[in-house]
This record gives sequence, structure tokens and C-alpha cells, in this order.
Amino acid sequence: QVQLVESGGGLVQPGGSLRLSCAASGLMFSRYVMSWYRQAPGKERELVATITSSGSSSNYGDFAKGRFTISRDDVKKTIYLQMNSLKPEDTAVYYCNAKIPGGLVPSYWGQGTQVTVSS
Repeated sequence: QVQLVESGGGLVQPGGSLRLSCAASGLMFSRYVMSWYRQAPGKERELVATITSSGSSSNYGDFAKGRFTISRDDVKKTIYLQMNSLKPEDTAVYYCNAKIPGGLVPSYWGQGTQVTVSS
């Protein structure tokens, strides 16, 4: 049984920081490309950041570049998203995703964690 559990969301003021965590279980974590997505009300789900299974490469949505950093810990089977200089438009539910690159199996999703940026 694969499970992804996000945590670390909450209410933060503009310009503040949060660190999100996604703890994985029930999978061979080191095989998976891991990603953060987000979805704001009335908008489509969008990619925030992706990190390769080796951790050697990462990719970010344009809005995240220079502000957000994705990382992974294969011992703890956890990925992180460090978010700095947060803006009100960053308000969304943030989701963790795990997928084997090139595989035909469906990817896995966590339940999401709410991030609200407001003064």
C-alpha cells in the first residue's frame, strides 16, 4: 500500500517562509521521480518542482525559480519543498506526487496540504 503524506502547510504572511514535507511509504522510494504540484481555487493543478530519482537534477515552474527549493532524503523516504519570499498568489493546496520515469503504472498522490499566504 503506497502512501504519501504531506505536512508543513499553514498560514504565513507575505514574504515569509514555509517548509513542506512529504513522507512516502510502501514503495521503493529511490526509484521514483518526486514532484510537488499545487492547485489554487478555480485554477488547474500546476507543477511546482520535480526532482529526479537520483536527486541530481531538478526542475521548477517559472513562478518558483529563485524562491523554492526541492530536495529529497532517500533514507527517510521524504521530499521537501522550501518556500521563501511567499506571495499571496502562492496560496493553494500543495500535493506530493511519485512516479517511476518511463513506467506505465499510474503515479501516486498525497492528500495535499493547504498553504495560505495572507496578511
